[in-house]
Parts: sequence; C-alpha cells; structure tokens
Amino acid sequence: MDPFGLKLIFITFLVFVPLERLFALRHEQKILRRSWVNDLIFLLFNRFLIKLGLLGVIAASTFAAAQIVPASFQAEVGGLPYWVQIPLVILLSDLGFYWTHRLFHAVPWLWRFHAVHHSSEELDWMVAFRIHPVDQIITKGVSLVPVATLGFSEWVIAIYVLFYQWQTVFIHANVRIGFGPLRFLFASPEFHHWHHSSEREARDRNFAAQLSFLDALFGTMHMPKGQMPAAYGLDQPMPQHYVRQLLYPFMGDRIFRSKPDAPPRAETIRVPDWAPK
Repeated sequence: MDPFGLKLIFITFLVFVPLERLFALRHEQKILRRSWVNDLIFLLFNRFLIKLGLLGVIAASTFAAAQIVPASFQAEVGGLPYWVQIPLVILLSDLGFYWTHRLFHAVPWLWRFHAVHHSSEELDWMVAFRIHPVDQIITKGVSLVPVATLGFSEWVIAIYVLFYQWQTVFIHANVRIGFGPLRFLFASPEFHHWHHSSEREARDRNFAAQLSFLDALFGTMHMPKGQMPAAYGLDQPMPQHYVRQLLYPFMGDRIFRSKPDAPPRAETIRVPDWAPK
C-alpha cells in the first residue's frame, strides 16, 4: 500500500531535479527554494480530496451518459484504432481544459480558487501540484467527462492520463528546453511560464494544457521570441501556507500579507540562447 503515492513522487523527483540542474532556466534558483514545503504538502495531501471529487464527477457523468449516449456509439468509438483514439482524447480533453481554465481567469469567484496556483513566485516541477482541490476537480472533471462517457478504450484513457500528468509537471519545470517550431503546436515550459508571468501583457494568455495551437486558434497565445518572464506570481503576494491557501477562496484578501521590502519586478528577462530558431 502506498496511499501518498511516495514511489511515484520519488520517481518524479529523480527525473526532474537532474533536468532542472542540467537545463536550468534560472541557475540561481535553489532546489529547496522558497515555499517548497508548502508545495510538498499540496503534493502529499491534495490527491485525496481531488480523487474523491473526481470519482464523484466521473460516476455522475458515466451514469448520465448511459442514459443519453447510445451503447452502439460508444462501441464504435471504442473500436477505433488506438492511433485515432489517442489524438481524439487529447484534443477533446484539452478543449474542455482550455475553456474551463479560461473561465477560471475570467469569473472572479472562480479566480479566487485558481489564484492559489498562480501564487508561486518561483516555478519548478513542484508548482504543478500547488492547486486548490476545487479548481482541479472542476477543470479535470470537465476535461475527463467526454473521455469517460463517449466509449474510449480504457487503455487509451490510461495512456492519456499518464501523458497528461507528466506533461503538467514538465511545463512547470525550471528548464530551458525548447520545442522549436513545435512550440506552436504543443505546450512547452516556454509557453506555460508565460502563463504564470506577473507582467501585464502576459496575463490571461496561454490557457491550453497540452495543445498550444488552441491558444493560437482562439487568440490567446503570448510567446515573445527570445524572452522569458522575469517575475511570476500575483500582484499582492499570498501567504505560503497550505491551510490559508485552501481557505483563501472563502476568506479573500483578509489572508493576504504585504511585502514592502520586496524588490520591484523586472519587465522581461532576455534569454538569447533559449528561443528556438
């Protein structure tokens, strides 16, 4: 039994910590950076709340689908070749993710949940796990509903979930690995780091989880060539404390702290050897 998923956490640590040392975007950023303990708590304990919520969403949607989606249609979908099913699953789920993610930025009461994820002022692989359970349950739930109800193969769903988990960690990592021209098709660290930027022109951009071309299609892509954001986080720093961040959507600005001694945020950071040609 491994209720905390310690084996998977250890494997992820063994993969991404060396990557972040070998291909670091910010060499000065430490492995045990500020607020890493907070993110470790999210990593260890959030999974229980999220799994419970997702089980409820998937169970309800599966029951509803049994009443609405014909079994013959589900059989047709499940009978498609895997090389057809896999890209369909990724496209359908990322469309759901894109629009749900965009709503979390546009609707004030939803933003209160999503702001927790944007509260980190340094990015690395562990930031992928700093997310409010309500945010994750809704976003993942919307993404998984078509996957779970239309009859896709269980093997295809398992492959998609594995790919999604590793991709999510990778795009948050402190790495300067470029995708070349493929960056306009698939989400990369370059693409997602701009989503976390605190710079005004980068706000509400780059919503896709896996397919960056969705942002190009819907007019929300922001990837200035040869640049990376110099600063991340919120305009007003949020307490780096697990319980207080869980409570923030319900308590609001009462839990904010000020940082009068914080240095001014730079506009951009030039990374001349980073941008793919």
